[in-house]
Amino acid sequence: MSRTAVHKKNQLPRISTEDNEYRSKREIERYLISSKDMKGKDGKGSYPDKSSRMIPMALMFIVLCGFSFYLGGMFCSEKNRYPTSDVTTPVQSQKEVTSTALHIESVVFPECSKDYQDYTPCTDPKRWMKYGRHRLTFMERHCPPVFERKECLVPPPDGYKPPIRWPKSKNECWYRNVPYDWINKQKSNQNWLRKEGEKFIFPGGGTMFPKGVSAYVDLMQDLIPEMKDGTVRTAIDTGCGVASWGGDLLDHGILTVSLAPRDNHEAQVQFALERGIPAILGIISTQRLPFPSNSFDMAHCSRCLIPWTEFGGIYLLEVHRILRPGGFWVLSGPPVNYENHWRGWNTTVEEQRSDYEKLQELLTSMCFKLYNKKDDIAVWQKSSDNSCYNRLASPDVYPPKCDDGTEPDSAWYTPLRPCVVVPNKGLKKLGLKSIPKWPERLHVAPDRVSAVQGGSAGAFKHDDSKWKVRAKHYKKLLSVIGTDKIRNVMDMNTVYGGFAAALSADPLWVMNVVSSYAPNTLPVVYDRGLIGTYHDWCEAFSTYPRTYDLLHLDGLFTAESHRCEMKYVLLEMDRILRPNGYAIIRESSYFVDAVATIAKGMRWGCRKEETEYGVEKEKVLICQKKLWYSKQQSER
Repeated sequence: MSRTAVHKKNQLPRISTEDNEYRSKREIERYLISSKDMKGKDGKGSYPDKSSRMIPMALMFIVLCGFSFYLGGMFCSEKNRYPTSDVTTPVQSQKEVTSTALHIESVVFPECSKDYQDYTPCTDPKRWMKYGRHRLTFMERHCPPVFERKECLVPPPDGYKPPIRWPKSKNECWYRNVPYDWINKQKSNQNWLRKEGEKFIFPGGGTMFPKGVSAYVDLMQDLIPEMKDGTVRTAIDTGCGVASWGGDLLDHGILTVSLAPRDNHEAQVQFALERGIPAILGIISTQRLPFPSNSFDMAHCSRCLIPWTEFGGIYLLEVHRILRPGGFWVLSGPPVNYENHWRGWNTTVEEQRSDYEKLQELLTSMCFKLYNKKDDIAVWQKSSDNSCYNRLASPDVYPPKCDDGTEPDSAWYTPLRPCVVVPNKGLKKLGLKSIPKWPERLHVAPDRVSAVQGGSAGAFKHDDSKWKVRAKHYKKLLSVIGTDKIRNVMDMNTVYGGFAAALSADPLWVMNVVSSYAPNTLPVVYDRGLIGTYHDWCEAFSTYPRTYDLLHLDGLFTAESHRCEMKYVLLEMDRILRPNGYAIIRESSYFVDAVATIAKGMRWGCRKEETEYGVEKEKVLICQKKLWYSKQQSER
């Protein structure tokens, strides 16, 4: 069953705005219809004469009057019971019908304890002991049950300051914003970062970057010329450290998802995002990474300590799944260049030679070929010729080809499988050499748009044009977009990445999120040269607190309110939004005032604005999160 089919099967029916608006009328109509149904099949009344029919008609009139009186009384009492939202400078309209709005009682959320300043609900170290150690399962997503959800506001650390602005932030950040010394102390000899006064400085070092990350990337470009001409656009860095590799690639037009778990290094991903570099919490363990198949142009591991040849090579099989045909896998560190480094790895030259041969054999069995190698860097390329996979049909071959029932893009709590996901032969422009180079690919409809329900090249172009108009309007409503005040952006429920594409010329990057319950459009996002992830907004996102400057959502509550409670989604938005950060909430009139009421309880200042076309059924809420400091003591 396809991912879309599963979505259709599991999705609950939605109640539209029109359903709410005319619910009272429907009740009356149902009563009238039921009265008509009292007639016989021949259309004649079931009562013997005219006078006898007058009695039920009179009763019906009395019931209707009473029902109308009841509805009127109920509406008035509800209006008095629930206070209307207090939105800063709201846009008033005589056309709005207050009975169609969702009314929410005002609530003020308390502060969380100071110990929650770095709270990551679904990767919480306090809960690790509940889960297994096999393949580091405990570091995967394990979200708390509903009754353990926090209904409080996560405080910033003492002394928190507005982050240093891009591009200066790539090389430095405020110590008090990410007050963790573990990496500084343990990795001081590797030049990851160093503390100078009130700041952390990032000199661009790393375990495999003895001459700095820029020299490392220069060598890599010599080995992979496709990094220079726009062929390689998207990359993933597994075990990213403080994301210096991904940060340097930004200067070369390559957009990287830096991936690391929450571990004893404490805050790798938080350091990356504080610097303004794309990053997400994650680990290759027992579940697939939350990305579609055949998406990244390049994958990278710089001594990331992932045991690639263990467990039947299952971790490399996942890299193979998410890597585009013709894409590159780059490895530096053991066992590459073992001849010169084996003494420093506390092993023997024979063991390292054996490890390298196992790795080479495994990669060859997955249709990789050694592309280039020099010094400490080895590069393999995934085959773009599907004929290589034909031999996997043999019963004695490992790893085998995945069966036809394996959905390549299913990647939300989907177990890893020890098999090779073979690219779809019908997609002729899926390979790295077939898709347009960056930036041309940004506005070209990919082949995979036709795999989306209702998707087509025409729908893609319409979406692209629509978001150009919308982004222009947003910049009028929020003038900081396009300035150095906005760097880390999230589009919380994108379709084709149109919002990100419309802002591509601005000094920012966008994490495009596709709901795990929505049609699978994330492959199209990656084919455009953008990045993103699957997510279910009934759960917490895989990031640290205070990591995004701007959150954008378009109809998220309309689409997901039947599954996810609005209050918890907004509290999660508050957790990941930086103090003084912004939210653009584009919603139906049915939801917008309710959102504003909850936002006020989170200490957000909001104002309601018209959309670019001024339609009454939809509004735009512009909100800003206030900077505040906790006065509580640690209690966790």
